[in-house]
Amino acid sequence: MPLERVNQSFRDISASFQANPLNNDLVVLKNANAIARSIRNIISTSPGEKFFDPDFGSNVTRLLFENLDDISAISIRDEIENSIDNYEPRVSLISVDTTPDYDNNSFDVKLIYQIIGVDIPPQQLEFVLLPTR
Repeated sequence: MPLERVNQSFRDISASFQANPLNNDLVVLKNANAIARSIRNIISTSPGEKFFDPDFGSNVTRLLFENLDDISAISIRDEIENSIDNYEPRVSLISVDTTPDYDNNSFDVKLIYQIIGVDIPPQQLEFVLLPTR
C-alpha cells in the first residue's frame, strides 16, 4: 500500500496588526509567509523576552555588537542554526550563509530551508542584521 502525502497549511497573524479592509479582521499570513515571519521572529527575539519560555529566541542581537569579522559571522550562523532547529519544527534547514558587510557595519544573511509536509521547492529568506540598541 503506497503512502499518501498530506499537505499541511500554516497560518499566523501579521505582526503589523493591520485590519483586513474586507472583513475588519486581522490580516493573516499563510504557509510560506507565515513560516518566514516565524523564522525572523525567532532570530530577532532575545532569550528572556517571551513570557513563560525564557529560553526562546537567539543571542544574535548580542553577537551583532562583537567585532565585524568572519569569526562573528560564523558565531551568528551557528546561533541562527541552533535557534531554528530548536524552535521551528516546520522547517528543515539546508544552508545558512552570513556575510559581513564592512561598509554598512552589518551582516547579510541568506537562509535556504525546506518546509516539512508541503510539496513546494526550498524557500530562500534574505535579510540584513544591523546592531541597534
